[in-house]
Amino acid sequence: MHFRVPQTLLTPVMRDVISRMARANRAPFHTLTVAEARAAYESGSGVLEIPKPVLGRVEDFSIPARDGHQLSARLYAPSNEKLPVLLYFHGGGFTIGSIATHDVLCRQLSHLAGCAVVSLDYRLAPEHKFPTAANDAWDALQWLATHADSLGLTNQHLAVGGDSAGGTLAAMSAIMARDAGLKLALQLLFYPGCAAHQDMTSHRRFAQGFVLEEADINWFFSHYLRSPADREDWRFAPLMAPHVDDVAPVWLGLAECDPLVDEALLYGDMLRTAGVPVELEIYRGVTHEFIKMGRILPEARHAHADAARALRHAFHLKI
Repeated sequence: MHFRVPQTLLTPVMRDVISRMARANRAPFHTLTVAEARAAYESGSGVLEIPKPVLGRVEDFSIPARDGHQLSARLYAPSNEKLPVLLYFHGGGFTIGSIATHDVLCRQLSHLAGCAVVSLDYRLAPEHKFPTAANDAWDALQWLATHADSLGLTNQHLAVGGDSAGGTLAAMSAIMARDAGLKLALQLLFYPGCAAHQDMTSHRRFAQGFVLEEADINWFFSHYLRSPADREDWRFAPLMAPHVDDVAPVWLGLAECDPLVDEALLYGDMLRTAGVPVELEIYRGVTHEFIKMGRILPEARHAHADAARALRHAFHLKI
């Protein structure tokens, strides 16, 4: 059973964005083929973005995965200085999304924080099912920790971050890093997926009409997961991790009107209970995906600034 949630919870601007999406008759992802969904997401990804920040360095390179596959990556940096680095994983339900769809966001984080950002094109489902994305994320983090110097960066201050499915990968990578003795400065998580099952109250409250719909989530995970058993694996659902003691500090940026908000809040509580420092920001009246709507949503620009402030603090850069 779904709640009927009034869209008056949304800010007037967010409500207008959703109205315009409806008028544009955009086909939901779950009604498209995977190729069509990827193309639709990429073509729409820049529509509401801020103007593209210009940076001193933007370079494409590759990172080897454990099976020898070369993962595409892009380095963003405001200068040629030896900077600390954020490894960023894009969102898209493990099925869509790319370096291109998150180019502006990564540029903005680099620009505002004064750090380097490396954006990773981990492999997507259904061509590459769980745990390929998780393995790619961890392989990239280990590679960056040992090869940052070859990029003209420092590995003394290293962070992971991501939005939605990318936030899941960042949270998972932080747990793997703790287990491997790799010290991270920060986890930067925008509305991460954290739960094994989509059965919390926010999933019912915001199942329809709030950008990320229940049918889309089901569609993404039907492509990504090999079997129902994968849901219980903590690499898919960080809330299932045996313990999160001693993982890196967390900055958690959530959208109030998002199916994922309850599970992310629970993960924040789990981290705090384990003694992990957690800075939580809930952006009121906006939906999933809002951080990529900075041209029109002040909440997105606030989130960019808040995340950059957290990075500067974690990296001991000038505030």
